[in-house]
Amino acid sequence: GTQVTVEIHPKNTTPQILKKLSFGKGSQRSPSLRGHDNKVFQSTEAPRPPGGKDLHAYPWDKSSLKSMPVDLEQFEKLDAYALKVNVRNSVEELVTALLKQARTDLEKVRAIWIWICHHIEYDVVGYHNKSQRSSKPLDVLQTGKSVCEGYAGLFKQMCSIAGIQCMKLSGYSKGYGYKMGQTFTGDSDHAWNAVYLDGRWHLLDSTWGSGGVDDSFAKFTFRYNEFYFLTHPALFINNHFPDNSNWQLLKPTLTLKEFENNRLHNSNFYTLGLLTAQPETPVIQTENGKASISVDCRSATLFKFELKGREEHGIMTLKKHGMKLDIYPQKTGSHKLQVFAKPSKASGEVYNFVLEYMIECKSVNKAMHFPKDLRQPVGPSWFTERQGFLRPSHPDPIIHTNDGRCSLTFTLGKDISVLALLNSDHGSLTKDTGKKHIMQIHRGNQIELKIHLPHAGDFVLSIYAKKRSDPGNYNYIFNYLITCLNTEVKWPAFPQVYKDWAEDYEIVEPLSGRLPANRNVQFQLKMHGIAKVLVQADDTTPLTQNRGYWEGTCNTAGCREVIVMVQGNANSFYSHVLRYEVESQ
Repeated sequence: GTQVTVEIHPKNTTPQILKKLSFGKGSQRSPSLRGHDNKVFQSTEAPRPPGGKDLHAYPWDKSSLKSMPVDLEQFEKLDAYALKVNVRNSVEELVTALLKQARTDLEKVRAIWIWICHHIEYDVVGYHNKSQRSSKPLDVLQTGKSVCEGYAGLFKQMCSIAGIQCMKLSGYSKGYGYKMGQTFTGDSDHAWNAVYLDGRWHLLDSTWGSGGVDDSFAKFTFRYNEFYFLTHPALFINNHFPDNSNWQLLKPTLTLKEFENNRLHNSNFYTLGLLTAQPETPVIQTENGKASISVDCRSATLFKFELKGREEHGIMTLKKHGMKLDIYPQKTGSHKLQVFAKPSKASGEVYNFVLEYMIECKSVNKAMHFPKDLRQPVGPSWFTERQGFLRPSHPDPIIHTNDGRCSLTFTLGKDISVLALLNSDHGSLTKDTGKKHIMQIHRGNQIELKIHLPHAGDFVLSIYAKKRSDPGNYNYIFNYLITCLNTEVKWPAFPQVYKDWAEDYEIVEPLSGRLPANRNVQFQLKMHGIAKVLVQADDTTPLTQNRGYWEGTCNTAGCREVIVMVQGNANSFYSHVLRYEVESQ
């Protein structure tokens, strides 16, 4: 349940999870390092306890991720310098070298932070075996590894040498091994620091700033995390609960019970610009087989979800500032739901883990069993607008039809060619027949998709597009879920369309691609820029032009198919544009 980073890669590869780090097993509360360790320090005044001016409002006001204004661009040169410092003889020599490029107290703290986060690795062996680890600052410096106690102790000593007031804090953390909704008892399990800058106390955690470990807690990976440097206290409290509640630096302070009950947000949640997630509790009980969550964010963000490790049994829709997800588990019991996100501008497949829920399902809604071809997110969104599909007639992801017919319209951006496919789990539709149950009609920059379903059930309408000027393949854009419960529905396909059928031609009648035998059938086709239209059945019938429409009647007796042909001008050949089947006699 506790992660620093998850990357979702293309299918068939495993997401990588880095765990947050805490004390080793069986750790005891450690006495403060003040006292015997302080003899070597420059004298700094005794730190004042946190008070009114240090406190931040809770809950988070969504303003800043930091507890003071920080311009990371101004740190670029300092960070680069601190990374390169390589001194291991003594803590004093290291601090002296680091401070050469640091003028203000904030810059001093930053140089120390950057050095520790990039040069001290988490001691996975020491975590499992207490006798093999030391948290003394000099030992941590010279071995280049420690557990959180050593990170925080080294940070405190380096600050003290630099003349910065710093405290080492201990408490409970939602770090490695944390399980959703667990309670905390007994000794503290983590250590971090508070530093005094610009007349206020601020919080940071260099252990979690440095990287994380794998699932089996066998291998540490350096992965710098800016989030834990001067973190806003209303965000820090999400996974750090200090022994002394004054060090929450919050007004009001949270109780341990509130800390336990709050859903864990990992740092990616905030660094990706996400603001809130509903519901706020980590466990959701389904109602009528359904659980709903929503996320609000600052800017356009792409999301994925996994229910028990698979992206299924849900309908996710993207909103301009977030997303909405309805989950319908198809088994009772507990289901882990994980949500991943990435900025809309990010190329590549890396989604970061941001959120986790436990869904408790008491009853299954069998009616909400989705076709396996349904892709997430469902329905139109800011993303489809960017791809040139504007003003959708159906903004919702699910289209319900009672008579098996529906019609969607969009305004299309410039130079867009559209391909639409229909499929269902019944296997009744091949790629080719799925295309024939959709008819495209173009009117200026508007496109209409007419859909006639072959039977009742759940269907996926997939929409692809490409630039007209591009000879390449169509790219998938989005899909809808179309549902029809009426078992009497049985629409035939539309007539077969040949390549000379122009995009802005339109069939008014007959729309069905299967004509009755031995009948007079009325034709009305909207076509322009042609000289003649013939309908070829057993006999050949010309259509007459009437106000932009070509009209006439043809008899289907004695034939298996009916072909519509057009002549561009008096000197050109006829070309086939439509084909209808005729029912057997």
